[in-house]
Formats: sequence, C-alpha cells, structure tokens
Amino acid sequence: MRTQRRLLVEGSNDSHVLRHICIERGLDKIEIEIVDYEGIDSLRGSIAAELRARAEEGDAVGIVVDANSDASSRWYSIRDRLSGVGYRNLPKELNPDGIIIPAIDDPELFLPQVGVWIMPNNRDAGALEDFLMFLVPQSQELLFDYAIRCVSEIPECPRRFAESAESKAILHTWLAWQKQPGNPFGVAIKTHVLDPSCPSANALVAWLRRLFLPTTQTPEA
Repeated sequence: MRTQRRLLVEGSNDSHVLRHICIERGLDKIEIEIVDYEGIDSLRGSIAAELRARAEEGDAVGIVVDANSDASSRWYSIRDRLSGVGYRNLPKELNPDGIIIPAIDDPELFLPQVGVWIMPNNRDAGALEDFLMFLVPQSQELLFDYAIRCVSEIPECPRRFAESAESKAILHTWLAWQKQPGNPFGVAIKTHVLDPSCPSANALVAWLRRLFLPTTQTPEA
C-alpha cells in the first residue's frame, strides 16, 4: 500500500487554500493528503490517533490551526497533545518559520516527524483570513485599503459580525469587488487574485518543504 503524508486542517477553506498554494508553488508533485477535521476540537482530539497510525508507515504529519486570540495558547494546546503521545523536548516558544519536531525511533517507541503551523504567522493573533491578507497583490492595495475603511465604518448597531471576524469581513468585501465577484479563497489563489508567490507565503511553503521533503531537492518557487 502506498503511504501518504498527511496535513491536518480545521476546515474546508484551509484545505482549499493549502491545496492551491501547493499547486501554485510546485508542491503538488508530492503526495500530501489534506484532511479537513471540520473544527479545532475534532482536529485536536484526533492528533494522537493520526500520529500513531502514521508511525506504522513513517510518513510526516503536518498540523495547521488558527491562532485565534492567542498564538502561544493555541501552540500549548497542541503541544500538550504531542507530549501525551510521547514526543520529548518540545519547544516552549513558537518559531516564525513554523515548528518541526523530529521523528522518534527507538526500541520502545516510533513516532513520525510532525510539524505545526499556527495561522497566520506563528506569532500574531488571527486566522486563515489574516494570512490571506498577506497575499493581496500590491496592485490591489488601494482597493483593499478601501475595503478596510468600509468595514471599519459600519455603525455598531447594524454590524452583526463579531470583532474577531473582522478580517473575514474585510477579505470577503474586497473579493466581492473583483472581476469575478465573491470567488472562494482557493479559486482566488488559483486565479492569482490572491498572489501565492508573494514573499509572505514563502515561510509557509518552506515549512511544508522541510516537513514533507526533508532530504529531497525541490524546484525553486
């Protein structure tokens, strides 16, 4: 049976975004199965089973989750799960380049290499939409700034979305003003309305390469 590398994500938007970034940046040539767990609780609860299943096959596992209000707290919630499975010497601090934990291979325990990326950038509060804001092309900055102003000027009483969802509201507002209004995030990357080649995507792409192709040369993106 052919084995597959696994990338665990919180939702369908994450899945589509990462799949199209992999295609656009040349990572579609390797076999990465992106698994949508439909929520952080489901994903977090499945980490141990995923890692034990991969232990038999030796393939790396990646975990991509949103920071939400606190990136460090989110990392510690994942770190606790990894520690419970048997990983040792886990970093206490986040790394802006993403975390990669080497495989454990000893007579009593084998665990695969595992990586963790906290959206948007392993540092700031936020989510997938905040990462996607980094991919707005320079040619669209004026229009994007106008979308930010429009959302910020919505009166408090008619405003129905929570403050934590403001980046999502801004991004969808801006996407509604494109040549093809309202495309999903993955399609926006595919059509380069969002630019997957911009420098802000490089750290994520480099993390994916280190995690899944640690000893293999890949084409420059």
